[in-house]
Amino acid sequence: MTVDRKQPRTPVELATDSFLRHLRERNASAHTIKAYAGDLDAFAQYAGAGGWNEIDHIAIRGFLSRLYDQGLGKASVARALAALRSLYRWLAQEGVVEQNPAKLVSTPKLPKKLPRVPTIEEMNSVLDGKMPEVASFPERDRLMLELLYDCGIRNSELVGINVDDIRLSSEAILIRGKGKKERYVPFGSAARDALVTYLPWRQQLLATLKRTSAALLINQRGGRLTTRSVGRIVKRIAVAKGLSPDVHPHTLRHAFGTHMLEEGADLRAIQELLGHERLATTQRYTQLSVRHVMNVYDQTHPRAK
Repeated sequence: MTVDRKQPRTPVELATDSFLRHLRERNASAHTIKAYAGDLDAFAQYAGAGGWNEIDHIAIRGFLSRLYDQGLGKASVARALAALRSLYRWLAQEGVVEQNPAKLVSTPKLPKKLPRVPTIEEMNSVLDGKMPEVASFPERDRLMLELLYDCGIRNSELVGINVDDIRLSSEAILIRGKGKKERYVPFGSAARDALVTYLPWRQQLLATLKRTSAALLINQRGGRLTTRSVGRIVKRIAVAKGLSPDVHPHTLRHAFGTHMLEEGADLRAIQELLGHERLATTQRYTQLSVRHVMNVYDQTHPRAK
C-alpha cells in the first residue's frame, strides 16, 4: 500500500503565503493579490526547493525568459518582475534576505500606448437624447453612463455603490476605492436627473420581484450589476451611438480626467476625484491633453498644414 505523502512546502512557497497574507491585512486590492499570487506561484515552481541564498539575478532572468517562452507578453513579464520585487522588499523588512536581486533585472520596455479618448462632443452625443433600442433598461443604463463619465469612477467602484451611499441633497456619492479607501465624489445635474428618474423604476422592479437590494444598480432579476455586465452594456450603447467598439467603462474614466484637464481643472483636484494615490498616475492625463492640443494645432493652424 502506497502512502500519499505531501511534498513539504518550499521556502519560496512559504514566503509567498506569508507575503500574500500581509497584503490582505493591508487591504491591498483583490486584483493585485490575485495577480501576485499567480506570478509568485509560477516563480515558486521555477525555483524549486532551493533556499533564498541560491536565487540570484541570473536565476530571476531565467524565470522571466521561461515566461517569454510560454508566450507571455512584455506587460505580463513586467508584472511578474514587479511581484518579485515587492516580495523581496517585504522579505528584507522581515529580515529574511539582505539584498534584492530582482532590482538588478531590467524591466521589459513597454510601448507607451495612450488610450483613445472620446471628445467632449462624442460624449455628449452618447449621453444626450434617448437611449438606443439596445439598452435593455434605459433608465438604469443612462444613470450608469452618467456616473462613469460625470464622476470618473472605476467600473468596480460603480457596481459597489449602494443606495445609502447617495447624498442627493449635497450631490455627492460615497465611493469605496482601491484598498477599501473611501472618498466622496460630486455629481452634476445630469447625473442627478438620471438618478431621480431611475430610482422609482428600480423600486418598482424590486417590488414586482418581491426582492430587496442595497445595490444602486441592479439587473432585471434584482441582483447587483456586475462589472462584466457594465462592460457589455457600455460597449453596446457606445457602438449604437456611433463610437468605436473598443470603448469600455475605463474609457469614460479617461474621458473624465482628460476633459476636466482640457477645461482648466487643477491636476491635484483631478487626482482627488479619481482616487489616485500618486500624482504621477494622474499626470498621465497631461499626455492625453497635450496630444489633443497638438491635434487641434495640426488641424487648424495655417502654418501646420
